[in-house]
Amino acid sequence: MHNNSIYNKRPRPFDGLVHTLIYLCAGVSIFLLIGIVGYVTFRGISSISWSFLTTVPSALNGTFGVAGNIINTLYIIVITLLIAVPFGVGAAIYLNEYAKPGRIVRIIEFTTETLAGIPSIVFGLFGMVFFGLTLKLGYSILTGSLTLVLMVLPLITRNTQEALKTVPNSYRSGALGIGATKWYMIRTILLPSAMPGIITGIILSIGRIVGESAALLFTAGSGYLLPKLGDYGEGLFEKILQPGGTLTIQMYLSMEKAQYDEAFGIALVLLIIVFGINLITKYLSHKFNVNK
Repeated sequence: MHNNSIYNKRPRPFDGLVHTLIYLCAGVSIFLLIGIVGYVTFRGISSISWSFLTTVPSALNGTFGVAGNIINTLYIIVITLLIAVPFGVGAAIYLNEYAKPGRIVRIIEFTTETLAGIPSIVFGLFGMVFFGLTLKLGYSILTGSLTLVLMVLPLITRNTQEALKTVPNSYRSGALGIGATKWYMIRTILLPSAMPGIITGIILSIGRIVGESAALLFTAGSGYLLPKLGDYGEGLFEKILQPGGTLTIQMYLSMEKAQYDEAFGIALVLLIIVFGINLITKYLSHKFNVNK
């Protein structure tokens, strides 16, 4: 019996080979990340300047900037999340806490997974026809945002579901056992406990919104002008119904015109935004884990 102890097991050559392949795969991933970031930084750092970040393209002034595209990107992120997060979290709560396991739940989950796998260009075509033409919203930031809602909704829903499943059932039983209502238990116990996973899903959705281009080409257009603010800031709301190209759209247009330096500058700005999103994710997840 003692001879069969795991402490007396001799390492097999195949185990060493597997470990070597695992470390090799990890090293290749790190090398690719460093290579992409390094190359984009090397090509794009020369284009980054205060003028580049605070102006818009103008043949009259001889400037090329991405300020309008940054504002459009922020518009689309905020509007998309304001619509998608309540629906996504609400759908996950219903599926995980209220719906009885059965055919309907399986159909909803299958539909959600199918939506997550549809190519973004198909979402763009649907958004252009339905939101743009049928609802007569045209090429606008609102059309692009509504289209992106359909794209990120499955991501938020599934992440929230998985986060709720990680909460121990003893939390539910204990809360209901002392007389708490189900909604009070969900609001005060389940959601705070699952918040790190929910935030991760939201941040991943922001990453997809920031990096999307195919769907927005058909829906949001390629406008790059800054909103015209009035005395009461009404231009901020009017901008929602106007065309607005994001950073990825402007990068595509720059590459199409062979403006490679400007395109790599925009790519560097996108990388910085993505890294910032990842840092925010880790910070918020750590904060909620500490406060639990």
